[in-house]
Amino acid sequence: MAVPPVAVPSSRLHAERRAAGPEAAPAAPPLVLAHGFTQTGRVWGPLSDALGRRHALVLVDLPGHGGSSDVRAGLAESGDLLAAAGGEEPFDLLGYSLGARVALHAALAHPDRVRRLVLVGATAGIEDVASRAARRRRDEATADELERSGDVAAFVDRWLTGPMWASLPAATAGRDERLANTPAGLASSLRLAGTGTQEPLWDRLPGLAPPVLVLAGAADLRFAVAGRRLATAARSGVLALVPGAGHAAHLEQPALVAHLVERFLAG
Repeated sequence: MAVPPVAVPSSRLHAERRAAGPEAAPAAPPLVLAHGFTQTGRVWGPLSDALGRRHALVLVDLPGHGGSSDVRAGLAESGDLLAAAGGEEPFDLLGYSLGARVALHAALAHPDRVRRLVLVGATAGIEDVASRAARRRRDEATADELERSGDVAAFVDRWLTGPMWASLPAATAGRDERLANTPAGLASSLRLAGTGTQEPLWDRLPGLAPPVLVLAGAADLRFAVAGRRLATAARSGVLALVPGAGHAAHLEQPALVAHLVERFLAG
C-alpha cells in the first residue's frame, strides 16, 4: 500500500479569473466555483458561460486537481484555501459534490467572507461511524489502485460509467479536461478529502451564516434526500430539485440551474 499523503501547507489554489460580462450589476460580488472529484475549474460547461454574463467568476482547481494537483489538503484546509481564493472582499460561492463539501467547510469557517452559498449534489457527511469508516477504506483502495495503474484515462472512464452519472451525456462530461489530472493528485484527494474523511457537519448547519440554495437532480435520490435535510437544517436554506437530471445537475440542465442560481443570488 502506498504511503498516505499528508496535508501540505499552501498559500493558494490555482484559479482562473474571468471578468464579469456586460449584464453585471454594479459592485456585484464575484462568484467562486468549486468543482467535483476528477474535474477541474474548466469543467462547468455552459453553466459558467451563463453565470459569467452577470458575475465575475473565480474558477478554482481544488487540491489534487488541475493546476492545484500538487496541493495536499483535507476538507478543512481545502475550505480555508477556497475562501482565500475568493479574494479580500465577500463573495458568492457555488460548489458541486466534492466542491460542495469544501464550500460548506469554507462557509462555516469564514462566515464573514461568503455572502451566499449554492450547493449542488451535497451532503453534510456520513453520520454512522462504521459506514464512514467503510467508505474511507473503499476510497483508500481506489486510490491505491489508481496509483498502481497510473492510468488516469482508464480511471476517469470507469468513474463516468458509475450509476450517479448514468444520465450525463458524454459530450458534456468534460472528459478531456479531466485527463489533465494526475494519479497522485486524484489519489491524494480521495485519501484526504473523500466522503469517508468528512466529520459530519449536520449539527453545525443551524449556525451556517449565509443563505444557502441546495440543488439536486430529481433522479439523484440519495442526494435529493440529503439536500432536503441540509436545506431544512440550515438557518436560511432552500431546496430545488432539478428535473431531468442526476448527480451532475449543472451539466445536464445548465440553463435551468443557471436560472435558479441567478434568482437566488439576486435575492
